[in-house]
Amino acid sequence: TCLIRGCIPAKTWLQAADVFHTVTHAADFGVHASVPTFDWSEGLARKNQVVDQLVNGLSGLLKHRKVDVIDGYGRVAGPGKVVVETDGGSQELEGSNIIVATGSVPRSIPGYDFDGDRILSSDDALDWSEDPGRVAINGAGAIGCEFASLLTDLGNEVHLFEMLDQVIPGADPQAARALDRQLAARGITIRTSVSVGPAVVGDGGVSVPFGEESVEVDVVLVAVGRAPRTGDLGLESTKVELDGGYVLVDLDTYETAEPGVYAVGDIVAGTPQLAHAGFAEAIAAITYIATGETNPVNYRAIPLVVYSHPEMASVGLTQAQAEELGYEVEKTSHTLAGVGRAIIRGEAQGLVKVISAKDGPILGATVVGPDAGELIHELMYAVGWEALPAEAAAFVHAHPTLSEAVGETLLAAAGRPLH
Repeated sequence: TCLIRGCIPAKTWLQAADVFHTVTHAADFGVHASVPTFDWSEGLARKNQVVDQLVNGLSGLLKHRKVDVIDGYGRVAGPGKVVVETDGGSQELEGSNIIVATGSVPRSIPGYDFDGDRILSSDDALDWSEDPGRVAINGAGAIGCEFASLLTDLGNEVHLFEMLDQVIPGADPQAARALDRQLAARGITIRTSVSVGPAVVGDGGVSVPFGEESVEVDVVLVAVGRAPRTGDLGLESTKVELDGGYVLVDLDTYETAEPGVYAVGDIVAGTPQLAHAGFAEAIAAITYIATGETNPVNYRAIPLVVYSHPEMASVGLTQAQAEELGYEVEKTSHTLAGVGRAIIRGEAQGLVKVISAKDGPILGATVVGPDAGELIHELMYAVGWEALPAEAAAFVHAHPTLSEAVGETLLAAAGRPLH
């Protein structure tokens, strides 16, 4: 999912949009260039090139490690058995352990059946070879906000719909508002707390109704999340238990109710659908299989990044989650408005927010702004190591850097703000 239909192709498109945005606004820095244009077919070609390079690299690693790769569609045929349907027929494999890591597929909603033309999934949108024109996006989670961001950077009219009360549902509300404001300032029409009615597809485009109104667009992108790919795997031939299509596992070992059958990644119940979480789960499962020792994933210290412009990243608990768990919390935030490097870059909007237990460790953090996905890792260590604000604030950040915003927030959380 990540390499072919998720993270890598999506971020390649986002990088292209970021370059276009930079060139378009070059005059803000005294750089005057001709009016830029974006060639969608060349953007698609570069996306495919990046994906192919990484696929080939991974294939080379597997070959070097002497891993047998069988191309086909696999299904579990009982404990210790997997049948693979290939072009040449089928092949049965046997092993003492099976790891199911089949990823996820885009979800749809009533009235929005994917047709690959007017009603698109995120998989479809990764292969745009020409300008899609006016786009309505249903769902303002990470996928929806990322596509909205790249499309508006490339000059498209974008309407973003979310049935819940904020973009990035579940994120820190203050950070979500900051992201909402910046996306809206760049031209995206955002509607939250809105449910859309069934699409009306016509010769000239698509009408998307909501309440007593509607918008006319050329295509609709449905970005309401991804469903676990478990429906056709033959798991019914085992004792594996499912909950809403997700596989129930022991989160210490990732073993299912069927001994010797493990699951990792997007299909696991109750864990984040993130590629890096899947990596960590696979390492934990393999460690247990190979050694009998458990090495569970610390999910509280796994960062989540939304690669929009600006980025939004978080780790650990939000204030609401911490209070729900019974913590008495202290919250500290610092804007990027006075951060020298952010001003130099022309991106001085955003914030850093830290949540800590009263007289206790840092519980979580959120960053909105340029390179938030990189900045969050300093706070990842603070959360993972349960550092006290004063301990994390003891280190000096280089000037001028974006990371100074993190340092300023930590100083304030420690009770000794610098500015």
